[in-house]
Amino acid sequence: MAKERKNNNNQSKKKDTENKRKSTPKKTRTTPKKIKNTVSNKTTKPKKHIKIDKLIVILKAVISIVSIIFVLYIFESIQPKEKVEIKYGGISQVVNGLKKQGYSVNIIDKYLLTILGTPRAGIIYFDKNETLSRINFLYKIANTKASGVDNHITLIPGETLEVFFEKVAKQMNLNKTILMDEYEKQSFYKEAGISPDTYFTNTNMNEKKLIEFLLKPSEQKYDKLATKYFGTYNKEEWNKILIKASIIQKEAANKEEMPIVSSVIDNRIAKKMKLQMDGALNYGKYSHIAVTAERIKTDNTTFNTYKNYGLPESPVGSVSQEAIEAAIKPSKTNYLYFVKNKTGVHTFSKDFKSHRNAIEENK
Repeated sequence: MAKERKNNNNQSKKKDTENKRKSTPKKTRTTPKKIKNTVSNKTTKPKKHIKIDKLIVILKAVISIVSIIFVLYIFESIQPKEKVEIKYGGISQVVNGLKKQGYSVNIIDKYLLTILGTPRAGIIYFDKNETLSRINFLYKIANTKASGVDNHITLIPGETLEVFFEKVAKQMNLNKTILMDEYEKQSFYKEAGISPDTYFTNTNMNEKKLIEFLLKPSEQKYDKLATKYFGTYNKEEWNKILIKASIIQKEAANKEEMPIVSSVIDNRIAKKMKLQMDGALNYGKYSHIAVTAERIKTDNTTFNTYKNYGLPESPVGSVSQEAIEAAIKPSKTNYLYFVKNKTGVHTFSKDFKSHRNAIEENK
């Protein structure tokens, strides 16, 4: 009995401890929760890239707007007069002539005319009450054979009057000697009095009339440029600009080189060095003839810059606006020499040793 009681007591004790365990909450380990990665897997673009993207969007928008404006412009309706007179001269004269007749034209129309064809001086007839888009109007101006005109002549930059008048005389059935005489009578400049351009002419023009016609727009151009840079048009001073520009025109391989060649001329003159430039010897009838050692030895004109210091007494040939502006505004360099290299442009040097090396490299 005692054992049974003892067993009963033990069982009751076990039950009590089990109940206590059940009633007492278990102590749980508190482990820190995993922090969710709040950083997006997508990489954000740097600010610089965002700015570039915005600029591209803006640029595209601007191009689209400009394109729309351009399309609207060229398809604008124009009601031409029954008769449109196309002025003698280059594209600039054609555009100016249209302005004087009441047409709203500008530099865009000038470039469009150049692309569309070759306007010819004279009278172009349109149907009464005819309406055209601007592009069709300009196309007709550029491609219709106007009555009263049957020729056009072109003077290229760097060409001499000797060669130019020879071609003009053959083309227009005129006398070259009379052309030269008329030029000498009417122009202040021995050379370069006629600006390079394409001129629309009539074969009925005689030598005197043709020279008047060629000199007028050139004088206007020189007056405008001289006034822009110097405030006045002084022909004596302008002649000096044309002389320098004519050598630049002959020597430079392209427009980009012109201000550099201009600086070489100034640098050599400042150091009292002879220019020694072949282009100066391509005057008159020698326009397209290579300069040889014999020519350098025997030519006693002021154009021989191997024998004489400074610039020649007159321009070597016709000059473009780019050459004139290069003569007025040379680059700032220390260059004294240059030689044509294998790529067709020039290698410029500051001293004779470098120049000799450049010559050897480009033989």
